[in-house]
Amino acid sequence: MSNDNSDTTHSNKNDATVESNVRPEYDIEIQKIADYVLNYSIDNDSPNSADAWNTARHCLMDTLGCGLLALRFPECTKHLGPDCADQLTPNGARVPGTAHRLDPIKAAFDIGCMVRWLDYNDTWLAAEWGHPSDNLGGILAVADYISQQNVSRNHQH
Repeated sequence: MSNDNSDTTHSNKNDATVESNVRPEYDIEIQKIADYVLNYSIDNDSPNSADAWNTARHCLMDTLGCGLLALRFPECTKHLGPDCADQLTPNGARVPGTAHRLDPIKAAFDIGCMVRWLDYNDTWLAAEWGHPSDNLGGILAVADYISQQNVSRNHQH
């Protein structure tokens, strides 16, 4: 019997069945979106900055108003809250108008459910088909979840 220390298992890289753990670069579209989100700024020197801020403020107020009014409808509120009755999420995302603190995914669903319950794209006309409130459920839930996590760890920003 020979003891030449040769490795007979997968000596050829092409024969290996293990996939690479090197993450490929993101698509250029995703990179452009991320760059825009991170780097774009609406400041006083931006064209139409007052209009941009006022439009954003009105969209947020409309969204929150519709969501809070929807809490009067049991058909809406029955969809809200934790998936399991005894489920607790310390420092979870808060659902406006309720006592719920949830994981960010369920909070995004709940906020989205509330804000779209009575809001039927009734006054939004724009080049894209989406209504601003379609995005705010996820944005508000994730923003509050990150904020709650930072507060619980005494991280100040």
